[in-house]
Amino acid sequence: MKTLYLVRHAKSSWSTPGMRDFDRPLNERGMNDAPKMASFLQKLDVVPDLIVSSPAKRAITTARFFAAVFRISEDEIVLNPDIYEAEPAEILRIVSELPESSSAAMIFGHNPTFTDIANRFSEDIIENVPTCGVVCIRSGADKWNELFEGNSRIVASWFPKEVL
Repeated sequence: MKTLYLVRHAKSSWSTPGMRDFDRPLNERGMNDAPKMASFLQKLDVVPDLIVSSPAKRAITTARFFAAVFRISEDEIVLNPDIYEAEPAEILRIVSELPESSSAAMIFGHNPTFTDIANRFSEDIIENVPTCGVVCIRSGADKWNELFEGNSRIVASWFPKEVL
C-alpha cells in the first residue's frame, strides 16, 4: 500500500512588486501555519518517509518546516523542478517514479494543479486546496507506478482554517 500526501505551499508574500513568482517567500501567516500543520499531522501519527518539493522558495520553505517536525534532514528533501508549473499528468508521472522503498511520500507544490489532482481521487468536489492544505491519498497499489484513480482514494484532508 502507498500513501501520497499532497501539500500545497503555505501562504506566500506578494509584498515585493516585480519579484519573480518563483522567488516569493512565505508571509507571516505562512511561517506560522507550516510548522503548526506539520505538528498537527505528527499528532495524528502521519509519518512520511520521503519529502519531494518544488524548488520555488515558498514550497521548499514549507517542506523544510515539515521536515524539521518529522525529523527528516533538509539534505534528504528531494527537489524536483518539474513540480513548479506542472500539470496534473506531470505530477502523477513524478509520483510514478518515486522510489519503491518509500511507502508514504509528501509532495510540496502548487495550485491549481494540486486541487485538480485531488479531485481525480475524490468522490466529492474539492473547490480549492488552500495554502498549507494537505490531502492524503491512500492506494492499494504495491508500486508507485500502479497508483491511479481506480485503486486510490482521498482518505483525509486537512486545511489550516479548519484544524488550527
